[in-house]
Amino acid sequence: MGNASSGTEQTPSAAEPESYEQALAELEKLVSAMEGAQLPLDELLASYRRGAQLLQFCRARLQAVEQQVKVLERGQLEPFSGK
Repeated sequence: MGNASSGTEQTPSAAEPESYEQALAELEKLVSAMEGAQLPLDELLASYRRGAQLLQFCRARLQAVEQQVKVLERGQLEPFSGK
């Protein structure tokens, strides 16, 4: 009926996450399932790939925030360091 596809698209949230927190929660679920050895080999590989995507997304978000903090520190926090 419609189950002829491979297991790579089984994750409902294969798209980019809406937020860092959502990506982290999904990543934690994937890691937990992988550590528990609950997945067949094909699903394990798909989960690993998805985990790598989520990790890349989280790193990019953290780098963007880090850049914003650096800009704020240079622009706003320096005048207060004398007190």
